[in-house]
Amino acid sequence: MKQHFLLAFLFFIPFLAISQTVKNHGSFVENFEDSTSSYFRYGSTGTKASFKYELGANSPSEPGTKILSFKIDPEDRAGAGRGPEIISKGFTHFGTYSARLKVPQVRDIQPNLGAVVGYFTYHVDSVAGLSEIDFEWLPADPTVIYVGTWTGGQSGKLKRIGRTINLAKGIIYETTYREGHAGTRIPLTGEQNQPETIGAIPDFDASSTFYTYGFDWFEDRIRWWIKRPDSDEKVVLWDYHGSSRGIPQNRTHYRMNFWHTDSWSVETNPQSIEKPLQPYQMEVDWMSYDPFGNK
Repeated sequence: MKQHFLLAFLFFIPFLAISQTVKNHGSFVENFEDSTSSYFRYGSTGTKASFKYELGANSPSEPGTKILSFKIDPEDRAGAGRGPEIISKGFTHFGTYSARLKVPQVRDIQPNLGAVVGYFTYHVDSVAGLSEIDFEWLPADPTVIYVGTWTGGQSGKLKRIGRTINLAKGIIYETTYREGHAGTRIPLTGEQNQPETIGAIPDFDASSTFYTYGFDWFEDRIRWWIKRPDSDEKVVLWDYHGSSRGIPQNRTHYRMNFWHTDSWSVETNPQSIEKPLQPYQMEVDWMSYDPFGNK
């Protein structure tokens, strides 16, 4: 009996050690002013080109600002995670997330570029499944913003709630739920479709200047927003509530990435899946996280 207990204890020790090293982040602001980060690690699975990622770089578009610089490698294959990516060292959970960033300006150079900028959370738990909340931009049309979540995936299909917005025109293309990447898109209504309309931000272009974006992740709702550059006023892009479906419950990792897609074209240009011709650059001024309580 003692031998069985000893074997079980020795088997458990590695898992105990791992669990003790994985911590939840407290509140932080990462300004990317230094060459290293206390909160993020580099996590690209693509080429090892050193130019893809630089902390504390000088912003080419805003003199005096230090940034996280992401450059896409034309040699990288298509796929999320192959381009430059940062991942939080610890876990994050319910709270307010925000970032100030500028996506690459490519439309005059390669209007059919197939690329994605992702500002998001992502973690797959062995029991609870996927926990993802995202902002995404396709630089082929930087007036369009994609927001949503992915959940599920362990005991059934992945589930997506999502909204696609043209913020320069004040158009909501869709607010839907689907199962799997190719599932039928079911329009969301009522409390799950708020606000039902969005006013345009004149001349909005995510590649023209820095904007501050964020989301508030509650246990029973998620609210995505942007700040107007002229007034610092928050504009709510989507306040999803009234259903638990699609709201992640398990903790996650905080991330930013930039990658080539050869299968996802932007809403306004079905041809935008070309391989990058140049090492286009995106800029991140800062990222912040402020958890709600201790949960």
